Amino acid sequence: MAAPKQPVVPVIVGATAVGKTAVALELKNYWPIVVISADSRQVYRQLDIGTAKPTRAEQRLVRHLGIDLIEPGERYSAGRFATDAVAWLADIPGTEQPVVVGGTGFYVRALADGLFREPPLDSTRRDWLRSWTRNREGLGRWASRLDPGFAGGGKQRAARVVEVALLTGRPLSWWQRDAKERGVMRPWYVLLTAPRPVLYKRIEVRVDRMLQMGLVAEVEDLLGAGLKPDAPGLDAVGYREVVQHLIGNLANNVLAASIAQSTRRYAKRQDTWFRHQLGTTNVVTLDSTEPAAMLAQQIVRLWEEQETG
Repeated sequence: MAAPKQPVVPVIVGATAVGKTAVALELKNYWPIVVISADSRQVYRQLDIGTAKPTRAEQRLVRHLGIDLIEPGERYSAGRFATDAVAWLADIPGTEQPVVVGGTGFYVRALADGLFREPPLDSTRRDWLRSWTRNREGLGRWASRLDPGFAGGGKQRAARVVEVALLTGRPLSWWQRDAKERGVMRPWYVLLTAPRPVLYKRIEVRVDRMLQMGLVAEVEDLLGAGLKPDAPGLDAVGYREVVQHLIGNLANNVLAASIAQSTRRYAKRQDTWFRHQLGTTNVVTLDSTEPAAMLAQQIVRLWEEQETG
């Protein structure tokens, strides 16, 4: 028996600060949409300012899924996201249009291409290994040695590579290549881009706004409540710089510039990933220097054309 046909779902992607949320909110004027957030930082409760999470008012305008799922300090993987998103997609009624929005490429890939079948991991050995990797220096070098396919990334990703390799006897890249399951949807990508000078200016403005909104106090409250400075969530761009500031390693007069620099580097990695990983099929590239309302109008028109084409 043939597998059931996967639904085609619009997926709005692009670098941080390129304007994805604004465009998604404008789509509500055309469709009764539900946004599935594919953002590895917005899954954390209490991390609101530094993740540029949609405001409460924006979430009242458009229902969002994939936001505020776990507490800071917990781990959340692309595999878990894919599992959760399967349930979210199934529960969205036919009268509503799901739209995936986010900048975390591995989350998007999990929905579109499928992820590897999670190998069974001994819980006792896994917990011990996680405590061993938590403050381990040079974790990226360990990951590269254990998995030649490791392409770099943050501390959490390197720890995951080490964990899978040591506990299963096979590198993570093998599982991702040879034990992959089918994706849960067929993506219709909308890649938002902007010239580097424009994007970098938007990043500077966003960083200044985050600091004015109380980003430092947000982190200070979490540390005061007992969260460790290197806990998952606080290791993200923006948060880790504020942590360094609060423990005395980063002066206040260079905090904004440091966050902006890290965010520019992150945006460049995102942009590179999307340009090379999405392919050329079912991808529409739009210039996000256009107003969000105009971009939403273009998206709806192009969607209708591909639906009837």
